[in-house]
Amino acid sequence: MALPTRKFDAVIVGAGGAGMRASLQLAEAGLKVAVLSKVFPTRSHTVAAQGGIGAALGNMGEDSWLWHMYDTIKGSDYLGDQDAIEFLCRMAPQAVIELEHFGMPFDRNEDGTVYQRPFGGHSQNFGERPVQRSCCAADRTGHAMLHTLYQRNVRANTLFFVEWMALDLIRDASGQVLGVTAMEMETGEVWIFHARATLFATGGAGRIYSASTNAFINTGDGLGMAARAGIPLEDMEFWQFHPTGVAGAGVLITEGVRGEGGYLLNKDGERFMERYAPTMKDLASRDVVSRAMATEIKEGRGAGKEADHILLKLDHLGLDVIEKRLPGIREIAKKFANVDPVKDPIPVVPTCHYQMGGVPTNYHGEVVAPANGNPNTVVPGFYAAGECACASVHGANRLGTNSLTDLLVFGRASGESVIRFLKENPGHKDLPVDAGDYSMQRIARLDGQTGGESVFEVGAEMRRTMQAHCGVFRFPDMLQSGVQKIKAVAERAKRTEIKDKSKTFNTARVEALELDNLIEVAVATLVSADARQESRGAHDRADFAKRDDVNWLKHTLWYRDGSRLDYKPVNLKPMTAQTFEPKVRSY
Repeated sequence: MALPTRKFDAVIVGAGGAGMRASLQLAEAGLKVAVLSKVFPTRSHTVAAQGGIGAALGNMGEDSWLWHMYDTIKGSDYLGDQDAIEFLCRMAPQAVIELEHFGMPFDRNEDGTVYQRPFGGHSQNFGERPVQRSCCAADRTGHAMLHTLYQRNVRANTLFFVEWMALDLIRDASGQVLGVTAMEMETGEVWIFHARATLFATGGAGRIYSASTNAFINTGDGLGMAARAGIPLEDMEFWQFHPTGVAGAGVLITEGVRGEGGYLLNKDGERFMERYAPTMKDLASRDVVSRAMATEIKEGRGAGKEADHILLKLDHLGLDVIEKRLPGIREIAKKFANVDPVKDPIPVVPTCHYQMGGVPTNYHGEVVAPANGNPNTVVPGFYAAGECACASVHGANRLGTNSLTDLLVFGRASGESVIRFLKENPGHKDLPVDAGDYSMQRIARLDGQTGGESVFEVGAEMRRTMQAHCGVFRFPDMLQSGVQKIKAVAERAKRTEIKDKSKTFNTARVEALELDNLIEVAVATLVSADARQESRGAHDRADFAKRDDVNWLKHTLWYRDGSRLDYKPVNLKPMTAQTFEPKVRSY
């Protein structure tokens, strides 16, 4: 059916850090750009990033982008592509200085330079000692970044479509992406956004787990749309469990707490990280700390009546330091844990936090997919940046602070790539005659379904399955049964019914469409995890306890069609730097 159409030079789906950094690049180049967002831009999930932006500015002592590169590769457990990681770390200082010039209210040293705090996994001289590399605005860095970027976009006349949900990609017969279908959430009206270039910056999909630091908007929309359009999802078995989510609530307690001098204790008051990571201790890489905490709990040294959490101690820092550097954390602890960290430790547990995988891209932000024997063939007119993309700079485990660095560096890089593409490809290509039909069929199925299952109940079963079968530790029988269970849940998701068929403020319809996206991510995760027969980074298998560089130094590609898997090699060749050969990780 014919749908109303709006035309733009570029459409960006998602108004978080990556989306707004890219839109700023495009708007300042004089292009007509539309940004679609399910929430007001300053409410995007980037707002929850607390600890800082990783960049080797060297304001607190000697530092180097090459050391940052080494730490990122080591943190990735050598699954990160080294050309992309070099690009990230080389560009990081420039990205931070650029953001500072946009008006970002960074914390300052007495000499006026940007204050930098220590963070897990960051070191001087290739792992010798911790380094202060995280550029922060107290413990509200993401919040400050969003407001800064939004103000600059308003100045550049970026056009925002707030409370709009993208539904599906539009591709022509050649495979070029020509825009998206999108629904205005208030009215239920569906439009075509016809674009010469389309960029996804839709964030992560942490809501596939029942315990997550992610907001309820993090439903993997970009990943679901890409998968339905025939594009594979890369490395979806790798999910980072942040060591410090508030026990029972999942709300994030930034690694910056440990960067400022906080530390973890078991029920016996022991600083147990000294046993697991003698050099970096509480500032070891996140997968190392999360596994150590899970081990302490599993072996009976957890705190509390149920012995089910660990204690994060920061009262020794004193009121002045906490109020200056960690005011938001004190507020979170009071509200969600009912403790004042000035007096008592915060109860914490490892909690699903970040997806390392996503839509495959190169370090220019161009989406790539295997074609004609080339695993990295560029999909014309399609770009992705931020957590929904997989460059791959995070590999099997993301280094703390690199999420915000990723947003800035690849948001800008993808914007530059779009500008180049539009110069080379003037004018809009014609839309397919059936553009929009697929989206309308999906909505018609939801609206017409009677006697179907509850969206809430199917979603809850998906989250229970993921939490039980694909958590911090993974066991062969649990993975195998998990694959069968999640595929059964996926079949149930095809039969969900919207109980409230009103199209005004249609939250039931939005939640059903979000479940369509989440279930693609959940299936991709469990199928990919079951197939990867090794332990690497955040993927820890009981039956394959060691990393296997001979057989598994490769990226997973999951295709929705038949839930099939393919693989492509990790790029161990940097742009200019030395190659960092895989070796045993120790902290």
